[in-house]
Amino acid sequence: MAYGKLFLPTWDGRFLALDAKTGRVLWRHRSGRCGWGTPVVWHWLVINTYIGHECGSPIPGTDGEIVAYAQQSGAVRWRFRLGPCESSPLVVGGLVYAGDWHGHVYALNARSGKPRWVFTADGAVKGSPSYVDGKIYIGSYDGHVYALDARTGKQVWRASAQPRLGHTGWFYSSPAIAHGRVFIGSTDGKVYSYGARSGKLRWSYTTGGYVYASPAVWRDRVLIGSLDGVFYAFDAATGNVVWRFRANGKISGSASVVNGIVYFSTLANRTYGLEARTGRAVWIYPDGEYTPVVADSHRLYVVGYRRVYAFTQR
Repeated sequence: MAYGKLFLPTWDGRFLALDAKTGRVLWRHRSGRCGWGTPVVWHWLVINTYIGHECGSPIPGTDGEIVAYAQQSGAVRWRFRLGPCESSPLVVGGLVYAGDWHGHVYALNARSGKPRWVFTADGAVKGSPSYVDGKIYIGSYDGHVYALDARTGKQVWRASAQPRLGHTGWFYSSPAIAHGRVFIGSTDGKVYSYGARSGKLRWSYTTGGYVYASPAVWRDRVLIGSLDGVFYAFDAATGNVVWRFRANGKISGSASVVNGIVYFSTLANRTYGLEARTGRAVWIYPDGEYTPVVADSHRLYVVGYRRVYAFTQR
């Protein structure tokens, strides 16, 4: 959200701008495409990624796209074709970064959509990129986490998952960077911590299910959910479990922290708010699934299965 607007793609191929105060639709663009990522706002543009044309199909099309809209009117300013893309775009220093199912990581000029560089991993890049100190961090379905030079796309380091026998170590999760570490979840059920400068493994913890969710970092804690239905708080330095919370269903979506409360949703359509310090539940709402909670200075916004909710913060 930005400029008093909420921007969101829908499964029926629309892209909407809502008035954040009233929920009124300010403009809509019928893309005809499935958007699984979270849009980013850069100056006068709102940029979104698309996985393909076949909304609701179990096998999306192969014609992914990154589209930049005028945030005031919804007019399309530029488009860039790539493979199926569920990676949320990141904009840093006038460049848009995103990955696709073909293993490509792209850096595009944010004003024009023209490519600056492309890096190719050995597996699909489905998660979203993160940026710290001149480097782009991304996970791949080849079982590696990559650090790339943000200006050139050259590989700085590559770190491997360490899956248990019979498990895949793919990275769908998007990395969080804090305290000189890279934190990320894996389909082998582990949460990993790597050194941000070196890529060396610092710690890992095995949960009871795939970890598709992306972590949030609050103070010295790494907060993340698993498909085992448990939400975890880890000590960022050691990987020790500080607290855990049993939710009502599998957790696939990412967490967000607002005013010391960590919010996440489950595949059983429930959104929780827990004290980030203690794990005590302070708020529960019977909707939500994947999309992280967002907030401004007045309201908390939850994207449910078919509705968007705004709650007044007290």
